[in-house]
Amino acid sequence: MSSAHFNRGPAYGLSAEVKNKLAQKYDHQREQELREWIEGVTGRRIGNNFMDGLKDGIILCEFINKLQPGSVKKINESTQNWHQLENIGNFIKAITKYGVKPHDIFEANDLFENTNHTQVQSTLLALASMAKTKGNKVNVGVKYAEKQERKFEPGKLREGRNIIGLQMGTNKGASQAGMTAPGTKRQIFEPGLGMEHCDTLNVSLQMGSNKGASQRGMTVYGLPRQVYDPKYCLTPEYPELGEPAHNHHAHNYYNSA
Repeated sequence: MSSAHFNRGPAYGLSAEVKNKLAQKYDHQREQELREWIEGVTGRRIGNNFMDGLKDGIILCEFINKLQPGSVKKINESTQNWHQLENIGNFIKAITKYGVKPHDIFEANDLFENTNHTQVQSTLLALASMAKTKGNKVNVGVKYAEKQERKFEPGKLREGRNIIGLQMGTNKGASQAGMTAPGTKRQIFEPGLGMEHCDTLNVSLQMGSNKGASQRGMTVYGLPRQVYDPKYCLTPEYPELGEPAHNHHAHNYYNSA
């Protein structure tokens, strides 16, 4: 089975648009810097096409073995596709152990099927940054910030627990004076308007009035309430029960019906 069998055909529609956007992010200047770095470390020439020279995974495995000896135990020199994919997979596992973050690492098909060279380049740049952090002489990539660990005495840690951070605000000068208990009435008025002695017993006309109000005729919550019209319905005194009916009009209407 030839390697051409794994190569994808031309992309169309949305796939072509995505592929073009990824290709536009590819940095040829960074490619030249990566080429010089990898060839200088391995002593092998990659070739005119940078990605095609890395596609079999052989140079990549030798490269990580130079940075971290023994990272890849076996390098397949075969031209078979699965052997080349195995080399790429071993390289990915090795740089993960070396310290490159998983979200910075490309997938095997990104290189082998030429689907995302931009991600492959990003992975090599991340590897360069990690190598620089570990003390290797690298002219490409950015050195990662070193972890700064600080140790405090137990007494200092206990004191810090009693201090309220500025991000949480401050309670200096705070007081519960004037606060009322939950559920109690609270009077709100403006002293500047001469409202120190407010009349809270009388209801303002703007709020309506409860004069003449009564609860007469109201039923207890949950009890049924009879609603009827005296012109059409019987009064509560039912004739069939032997009680006199006071509303003769309603009684006559009932008899006529």
